[in-house]
Amino acid sequence: MAPDPVAAETPAQGPTPRYFTWDEVAQRSGYKERWLVIDRKVYNISEFTRRHPGGSRVISHYAGQDATDPFVAFHINKDLVKKYMNSLLIGELSPEQPSFEPTKNKELTDEFRELRATVERMGLMKANHVFFLLCLLHILLLDGAAWLTLWVFGTSFLPLLLCAVLLSAVQAQAGWLQHDFGHLSVFSTSKWNHLLHHFVIGHLKGAPASWWNHLHFQHHAKPNCFRKDPDINMHPFFFALGKILSVELGKQKKKYMPYNHQHKYFFLIGPPALLPLYFQWYIFYFVIQRKKWVDLAWMLTFYARLFLTYVPLLGLKGCLGLFFMVRFLESNWFVWVTQMNHIPMHIDHDRNMDWVSTQLQATCNVHKSAFNDWFSGHLNFQIEHHLFPTMPRHNYHKVAPLVQSLCAKHGIEYKSKPLLSAFADIVHSLKESGQLWLDAYLHQ
Repeated sequence: MAPDPVAAETPAQGPTPRYFTWDEVAQRSGYKERWLVIDRKVYNISEFTRRHPGGSRVISHYAGQDATDPFVAFHINKDLVKKYMNSLLIGELSPEQPSFEPTKNKELTDEFRELRATVERMGLMKANHVFFLLCLLHILLLDGAAWLTLWVFGTSFLPLLLCAVLLSAVQAQAGWLQHDFGHLSVFSTSKWNHLLHHFVIGHLKGAPASWWNHLHFQHHAKPNCFRKDPDINMHPFFFALGKILSVELGKQKKKYMPYNHQHKYFFLIGPPALLPLYFQWYIFYFVIQRKKWVDLAWMLTFYARLFLTYVPLLGLKGCLGLFFMVRFLESNWFVWVTQMNHIPMHIDHDRNMDWVSTQLQATCNVHKSAFNDWFSGHLNFQIEHHLFPTMPRHNYHKVAPLVQSLCAKHGIEYKSKPLLSAFADIVHSLKESGQLWLDAYLHQ
């Protein structure tokens, strides 16, 4: 049978792409069906969320929204990831649809993407491995110095206190270093970042990498967004946070705590208690409940090393006493540093704003100095860290002037303050939101 000449001349047609509007995408943000948009392409992530390497919740927080900028921000090998995403692709935005929702600032987003391209060309996303090696070595030296203090000077009160202070510095600094590996900001491949992350958080700190990933990536995706950022989960059961949520709570006549006194009881249940009374126990529940046996194995190596090195010097009770003293000191250090950048800032429900606005309204900086950089693990550059979460921290100060220029051009406040002022602002903001709650509770 002779071929049809008309059919032979007609080019083969692929499947017609499906087109969607933003309204259709926005409707798919619930538990049953979840879509999101990346570079105008629409993906159905309903079944994929449970398999998402970064965790199910962080990707679900962008269901029904454009996720282009967080996708770029969180992934270091985007081409590889996009190959896995092809099976989730269901269509694209209709040609008449804008590239992102009307709640987002187009000009700001376009200019930030240009800034991101400039930052990459400048090589600011590439890590100096010597810097991170020195960070690790100084942690190991402090760890050794802590043990030598007891071995050389004995186990009386002063050597024991000095040992605890040194070990709390070890724990805090290891916390900042695991944060670097967890954000994939040291090596160019995920494999090596994950391996070193397990070593630092598991062996040096006794905590699970999967637990940190589960919480921290959500925080970065939607900082200070109620029910999406786990870092503000203490609202409303322990604290009333932010002006909007506090007034909302007061109008609903809800009172789980005497919030008008929260700036006082913060000193009791905040910095001293978070690690020794909550995290220390919850991490074991987390790994066992989720069957994270690799994480548990890494954690057990920390406790094995702790008991092998300190029980011979202090006995079992003394070793446990030292351990909880260290957790107490570390907890104070950790809470003040991690909360100073966020608690005084804007806290609200998710309003689906653009990436830059979302991060800037929820973060502030603390002035650069050698001490501040070391004490906070460079998280005094919280704005830059949130805009570029995979950037190695030694480059934050280099990109800061570019970010400041972008903010100035668009009338966005770029907040930076002294360290002690940042600490004080935590208390001031708690006092203010507590009073706002009380006024609404009594009079609205």
